[in-house]
Amino acid sequence: MEIFHNYSLKDLNTFGVNARAAYFVEISSEKSLIEIINNKKLKWLDILILGGGSNILFTKNYNGLILKNEIKGIKIVDENKEHVFIKAGGGLTWSSLVDYCVDKNYGGIENLTLIPGTVGAAPVQNIGAYGVELKDVLHSVDGMFLADGEKKSFLADDCEFSYRNSIFKTKLKNSFFITKITLKLSKKPKTNIDYNTLKKEFEKSDPSKITIKQVRDAVKRIRMNKLPDPAVLGNAGSFFKNPEIRLDELDGLKKEYPSIVSFRGKGKRVKLSAGWLIEQCGWKGIRFGNTGTYEKQSLVIVNHNNATGREIHNFARLIQDTVYEKFKIQLVPEVNII
Repeated sequence: MEIFHNYSLKDLNTFGVNARAAYFVEISSEKSLIEIINNKKLKWLDILILGGGSNILFTKNYNGLILKNEIKGIKIVDENKEHVFIKAGGGLTWSSLVDYCVDKNYGGIENLTLIPGTVGAAPVQNIGAYGVELKDVLHSVDGMFLADGEKKSFLADDCEFSYRNSIFKTKLKNSFFITKITLKLSKKPKTNIDYNTLKKEFEKSDPSKITIKQVRDAVKRIRMNKLPDPAVLGNAGSFFKNPEIRLDELDGLKKEYPSIVSFRGKGKRVKLSAGWLIEQCGWKGIRFGNTGTYEKQSLVIVNHNNATGREIHNFARLIQDTVYEKFKIQLVPEVNII
């Protein structure tokens, strides 16, 4: 196992930001992770765990140790008539796991296709799209504490999941390395096309005959049409979370903005479309120096021409300021800003 110094991260983050890490190691097995944990020369360094680099913005060089998750593999560990339990390595790309499951007709994650990043990053963010969240199908998360190498398995109920959040993003941020996750998927899948965009895709179809492969393919079409390819135009997908407010606050906003876009939340709360709020402030498709918003989706901030992380961050702050000035709503980044 090689420890790299002053390592370029330009090809390891989907924004394509040209940052560097003081120390960098690829973790391809639990054995290599234990070697790093036991390396006394690295004990004093701050640690950042990196997956696919699709939800991170480097605003400066990282003066610490980056651990890149490269643990691969997919294995069926249990099954019955109704369900199959699949264990996957944290360094596997998320989309490859989705395709594997759909090809086997194991249902539950087809709506989450083409979400960039790795399997290990999925529970950190509690990834979600088109009416489905990871917590709906997650059975457990395996990993190791970086302080002492202790192994632990978290059941889904222990992960403190919420909207784009988990214990791995808060209390255990960069201190617990996810080696594998286990999903509980259906062998008799029922499709979920409740999300409006998906409904339109299947409005002429018989709901009883829609397959998970058709849903996966429909989500791919939608995402490819709406979101830019990071290989062509650097981005990290949705930059901000959809803000949550109380129902009575929504009623007040509707009086002034009748077309405001909202989604049902938990209890007496609703989510507002961050993209709609940004668009109403005139930011859709705007270029601002080397950065800007994507022409088809204002929630996506893009790197047009070798923008620095600081440029992108400053642009994001400008969007936050104008949205707050107009709506008195504070947008919170979904992207991890370093």
